[in-house]
Amino acid sequence: MCDKHAENEPEAEAVPPSQEEHEKGRDAFDSDEEYRLYALRHSTAHVMAQAIQTLWPTVRLAFGPPVKDGFYYDIDIPGQTLTEADLEAIEVEMKKICKENQSFEQEHWSKEQAIAWFGARGQDFKVQHIGRLPVDKVSIYRNKRKDGGEFVDLCGGPHVDRTGRTKHVKLMKLAGAYWLGDAANPQLQRVYGTVWPTREALDQHLFRLEEAKKRDHRKLGTQLELFMFHDWAPGAAFWLPKGEFLYNLLGSRMRELLAGDGYDVVKTPLIFDKKLFETSGHWQHYQENLFHFAEGHHTEGGSDEEDDSRILGLKPMNCPSHMLIFRSRKRSYRELPLRIHDQGVLHRNELSGALSGLTRVRQFSQDDGHLFVTEDQISAEVGTLLGLIDKIYGAFGMSVEVNLATRPAEKLGEDALWDQAEAALREALEASGKPFGMHEGDGAFYGPKIDFDVYDALGRSHQCATVQLDFNLPRRFELSYVGADNLPHIPVVIHRAIFGSFERFIAILIEHYAGAFPTWLAPEQVRVMTVSEKSLPHGQALTAALRAAGVRVHFDDGDDKIGYKIKMCHGMKVPYMAIIGETEQDNGTVSVRSRDGGDLGSLSVQEFVARVVGESVLPF
Repeated sequence: MCDKHAENEPEAEAVPPSQEEHEKGRDAFDSDEEYRLYALRHSTAHVMAQAIQTLWPTVRLAFGPPVKDGFYYDIDIPGQTLTEADLEAIEVEMKKICKENQSFEQEHWSKEQAIAWFGARGQDFKVQHIGRLPVDKVSIYRNKRKDGGEFVDLCGGPHVDRTGRTKHVKLMKLAGAYWLGDAANPQLQRVYGTVWPTREALDQHLFRLEEAKKRDHRKLGTQLELFMFHDWAPGAAFWLPKGEFLYNLLGSRMRELLAGDGYDVVKTPLIFDKKLFETSGHWQHYQENLFHFAEGHHTEGGSDEEDDSRILGLKPMNCPSHMLIFRSRKRSYRELPLRIHDQGVLHRNELSGALSGLTRVRQFSQDDGHLFVTEDQISAEVGTLLGLIDKIYGAFGMSVEVNLATRPAEKLGEDALWDQAEAALREALEASGKPFGMHEGDGAFYGPKIDFDVYDALGRSHQCATVQLDFNLPRRFELSYVGADNLPHIPVVIHRAIFGSFERFIAILIEHYAGAFPTWLAPEQVRVMTVSEKSLPHGQALTAALRAAGVRVHFDDGDDKIGYKIKMCHGMKVPYMAIIGETEQDNGTVSVRSRDGGDLGSLSVQEFVARVVGESVLPF
C-alpha cells in the first residue's frame, strides 16, 4: 500500500538514512539520471537547511535526505513552530543562496573532531548520529557565503557542484517526524520541498500535483456518493450503494476469471488462536500490526472475565488459514496445482497517522489466492499469472513495470531455500520474456516476490499486484503431498493478488479516471431526465427499456428545472444523459448527451439502448 499520512501526525516512515551508506557513489544508482536527481535533491535539502539556520540561528538540524520527487529536512527550533507563511520566507532565503552560487566543498574529519565541532554549536542530533556511524572519518560539506560566513553539515553526498543549480525549487508542506523514527524520541518538524533540473520540469510536476488534488479519491468518493468514513469506525469504509457496486463488480468478475483457471473459492474465519500466527511467523514478525485480545469467558454471576491463557487475533492475511485447508486431509500430486481463492475480510492495526482514505485502512479485502504447486509447476503458474495481470491492467489503460524483490534482512528460513526460491522466480520471469528490474532486499519475510508497479493517468506508480514464492510456510505448517513415487513431498506455495486490496484499487481507479468511469464500470450509466410532466410516460418507458437490457439507469422525474438536472448529472459524472421533452415524447426518440462526446442529438430508443449496451461489455 501507498503510504499517505494525515496532516498534523508524525510521519510513520521517519527513519534516518542507512548509517552504513555514509557516502553514496555513482555505483549506488541504477542510472545517471537517477544519480543526478538524487544529487540535486540532496543539495537542495542543504540549501534549505542553510536558509532555515540563517532565519532561525538556534535551529537543531537532524536529517535531510532526498525522497521521491523531492526532499525534506527534519529540524527542531526551540520555542518555534513553523507555519505555511514561514515556507515563503525560507524560499526567499534559498533564492539568495542560489544567486550566490556557493560551491559544495567536501572535507573528511575524524569522528572526534566532528563531535567536538557540532557539539560546540548545540547540534545534538548530529553528535548522536556521528556516534552511531561505523566509520573512523566522517564526510562534511562546507558552503561559504559571500558575507564571509559558512554553512557546514554532516553529509556523505553526493551533491551538485554549486548552489545555483538548485534554483528550480518549491517548498511544499510541513509535517511532524520523530527523531530516528521512534515515538519515544523528540518530535521534530519536517519541511518538504521539490526541485527539478528545469523550470519546465518543475511546472509540470506542480501541474500534476494540482491535477492530483482534483482527482483525490477522498473528495470524489464523497461527491460521487461512493463511500464514507466516520470517526466511530476509524480506518474502515462505509460502502454506499454506488461504491458497493464497484466493489462487487470487481470481486465477482475476478471470481469468474479465476473459476475458468481452476480456482476453488473458500471463506475462512476472521478470528484465530495466536498459535496460528506463531506457526506462520506473523506473531514474531508482524505482531504490531495484529489486532489481538484475550479470550473472554462467562462466570456464574454472568460477568465476563479474561482468560490470559488464550490469545486470539483478527487475521491480517489469508495465507495461514489456507495452509490449514491444505493440511486438513491427505493430498496427492494429482491435485496439484491446488488453487485457492479467498476474498475474506482482513484487519491490520495501522497507526492512526498512517490512515488515509481508502489507500491505508484497518479493514479491507483482497482478491487473494494461494497456489499449492510442485517445483516443476512454478514457471507455468507464474507465466499464467503474468498474463492475467497484463490482461487486467491493460483493460484499465494502465501500464505495468515488473521487478523481482529479493530476501530482506529479517527473514524466515535458510539461505539455501531463499536461493532456490529466488532462482525459480527469476527463471519464470526470464521464460516469460518480460523485462524486469530488481528490488534488492524488498521481499516478504517468508519469500521473494514479483512486484508490479502500475502507472495511472498522471504517470504515478502504485504497487498493486504481487506474486510471492514461498518455500518456508509449507515447512512451518508441515504440509505434504504424496508424489508419483508414493513418497511424501513438500509443496511450494505461490501467494498472489491481482488487484491487491479492493479498497486501495478502487481509490486508484477513482483517481485514474478522475471519477469519470467508463460506461462498463460506471455504477450509474444513464440518467433519464424529463423536461415536464407531459414527457413522464416516455421517460418511464425509456427507463424500463434500459433496465430490461441490463443498463444501470436512474430516472430523475423530479420537479427541478432541466438545467439544474443537467448540472447535477454533470457533477455525478454519469456517462449518458437522456433528455425527454415534448418533442421526444411525440416522436418516440431521446435527446442524448454524452459526458465524453457532448451532444449526440436525437436517437431512437433502440439506437440508444444498443449504444449503451455495446459500451457495457467488460474488457477483461
